[in-house]
Amino acid sequence: MAELLIVDDELHVVQRLANLVPWASIGIGRVHTAQSAYEALELLAEHPVDIVLSDIRMPGMTGLDLAERLQAGWPKTRCILLSGFAEFEYAKEAMVRGTADYLLKPVKDEELLATVERVLRRLQAEWAQVLSQERALRTLRENLPQLRGTLLTELLQGRRYAREGLVNRMRMLELPALLGEPFTLLLVRMEDPFPSYDAHSLALLEYAIANMAEELFAPQFELWPGRDAHGYLVFVLKAADSSYGEGGESEMLRQLERTAAKLQQAIRTYLKGTVTILLSRWGTFPDELLPVYDNTLTALRQRIGSEPELLLTVHGEAELPLAGVSPIASLYELPTLTQLLEAGQWSALEERTSRIFEELRRIGTESEEHLLEVFFTVSSAATQLAHKNGRLLSELAGGVYEKLLKGTPYRSFHQLQEWTADLLVRLQRSSEEEAKDSRKRIIQQVHQFVEQHLADDVSLQAIASYVYLHPVYVSKIYKLETGENLSDYVYRVRMDKAAQLLLNSQEKIYEIAARIGYQRAHSFIHVFKKHTGLTPQEYRDKHLSPC
Repeated sequence: MAELLIVDDELHVVQRLANLVPWASIGIGRVHTAQSAYEALELLAEHPVDIVLSDIRMPGMTGLDLAERLQAGWPKTRCILLSGFAEFEYAKEAMVRGTADYLLKPVKDEELLATVERVLRRLQAEWAQVLSQERALRTLRENLPQLRGTLLTELLQGRRYAREGLVNRMRMLELPALLGEPFTLLLVRMEDPFPSYDAHSLALLEYAIANMAEELFAPQFELWPGRDAHGYLVFVLKAADSSYGEGGESEMLRQLERTAAKLQQAIRTYLKGTVTILLSRWGTFPDELLPVYDNTLTALRQRIGSEPELLLTVHGEAELPLAGVSPIASLYELPTLTQLLEAGQWSALEERTSRIFEELRRIGTESEEHLLEVFFTVSSAATQLAHKNGRLLSELAGGVYEKLLKGTPYRSFHQLQEWTADLLVRLQRSSEEEAKDSRKRIIQQVHQFVEQHLADDVSLQAIASYVYLHPVYVSKIYKLETGENLSDYVYRVRMDKAAQLLLNSQEKIYEIAARIGYQRAHSFIHVFKKHTGLTPQEYRDKHLSPC
């Protein structure tokens, strides 16, 4: 069901339209009311309003101004303006400011319902178009190359996906059916003069190389192109026919090498530049994607270095300086420990550290260098978090920081595990306390602003601008911290201030109304009577009359 907001400074008009018009008959499930454009903006920040029905002539911010604010801040909310002035200039300006329709007062209920229903149906049709499967698929197809490349980059950086989720994602992106299948990687390092290209030219170049590779390797191989964090082009290749006829794997390898050489030559001839190309060993997707990729990078570093325009097929494992030594892989998966800390994803951090220590246990709990690797990585992530927040790690970590300086945590597996758990608990506690303190400061600033500007604009937008935050965030944080809507607080402060002035000053009713932000005395009188059961004059007479 849709939501409607009625805005008019005349209380009786708002009440009649809200309570006597059968809105439910056209699909309106909830009706909100406001007696000023400022109050309307506060309600819009708190509720998913579909249509605003507003008078044009209102004190302070007019209906035309409100329509303009709607267009800027709530582009999917439609505005219908009401006016008692049958002047073409109003209608013309209303349409310029993005209103959905314009009606002249007095308006019959049937005409009003028909207009709102018509606007509502148009809005629903727009959303249907946005959510249509055809449009979604068209958008997906337009962005397929980028989405495919992003997924491969994430996998090469160690992001973990549930098996079924990865299969579904790859199917959606129309990628080769690779699960459980053998694959090889083609890694392309671009050389002179390509590194000097600007970002736009480099993107076009990468697109051209991907098209060349597709043309040369098809139909014998299916390709999945991407780009890694080092700027190398990476292609996942799967043989279209696993048997590959006579010669089997040897013939497949020769074909790959011949085609890779053709790609290298085509880039030199048509793109006027050089590249180094590596063909990886074979692996099974997805379990061996990361090891095969790391193995290929190691071969690039060890066997090629900075030498340009070479072609290498990587056979077996890369030559490691110390056989059997490997990094703690889960330390470097995406999202990284630093990213998890910055996002405050504490449960994900707990799960990640459990896997890190399980991996460390498998490698050997007495491996001093692996203990150091974990210790330095965790320390670095924690220090970066503290400094990004303008704090010292010693302030956030307390006694845990002293252990860091002494180096005791990495002396044994259990000491490191306990130290890491203690550090994360302290960081989480500090982060939560900091967030709570920050929210308290925001509430104090809000109260200060309202009390000092009660006679002026104390709308949600004005308050949000004062504390340099988004109106929706301010509204939600205020409700979270105080249990009260911000608009209710402003209303309560106004009524309390009015009662105080009525009893402790000789000011006239219209002067008190202006002091608390009401431009029209009769609007103040209606609101005050609704709040206390008495008009301002009755309230003053009752409490000041001699006993």
